[in-house]
Amino acid sequence: MLSNTLLFIGNLGTGEIIALVLIVVLLFGAKKIPELARGMGRGIREFKDATKEIKHDIENAANEDRPSNTANRTTTNNTTNNTNA
Repeated sequence: MLSNTLLFIGNLGTGEIIALVLIVVLLFGAKKIPELARGMGRGIREFKDATKEIKHDIENAANEDRPSNTANRTTTNNTTNNTNA
């Protein structure tokens, strides 16, 4: 995870990072930054929960389809074998 963050930052030096932090503090103010971070954290958490729910729904749908397909094949095979006999 840390290496991905470092790749995202790229070749920024200490001076550039300090300048960016100062600009953010000037734009938003020291009191607003924690509120913004909390809001971003909540948004990310909701997004992760939604993706987990969608993934779970897809897996459930796939698992529900599998047994019915097997049952249809067995019924078809039994019907075919009975007509041949």
